[in-house]
Amino acid sequence: MGWPLYQVNVNNAFLHGSILEDIYMSQPPSFVNSHFPNYVCKLHKALCSFKQAPRSWYNALKDFLITYRFLNSRFDTFLFVYNRYGVVAYFLVYVDDILLIDNNDSFFNVFKTALALKFSLRDLGSPHHFLAMEILPTSHGCFFHSSTMYVSY
Repeated sequence: MGWPLYQVNVNNAFLHGSILEDIYMSQPPSFVNSHFPNYVCKLHKALCSFKQAPRSWYNALKDFLITYRFLNSRFDTFLFVYNRYGVVAYFLVYVDDILLIDNNDSFFNVFKTALALKFSLRDLGSPHHFLAMEILPTSHGCFFHSSTMYVSY
């Protein structure tokens, strides 16, 4: 359909997720409080080494997308679809890597600004690689190439 494809990356994605339970950790060796060396730290944000971190990040992103009127795909939990007032957008996320394709540049600009206000983003522009796949634009769409599989759309 000739729609542009965009890629963004979320900086420190796991720090955007909230922790729902109490989690404590020892003081990091280089930051031990000399007056209270036996104190522990209560965490307010997930760290990437915690098993809860990916889920809390995903829930924070999902909540944002749902409030922006995206619908979560029933077939792939990492795909979100926006379809309102003639604007169609697809939002595909894998941890902190995001692909977005839509049919309306002004929607994309407003949405990307809102996304960047909520999460720290790095705009990668038109994608060349995603999940170890090379993305090659063609006159008929895009060609996704991997050493193990070939997919085109």
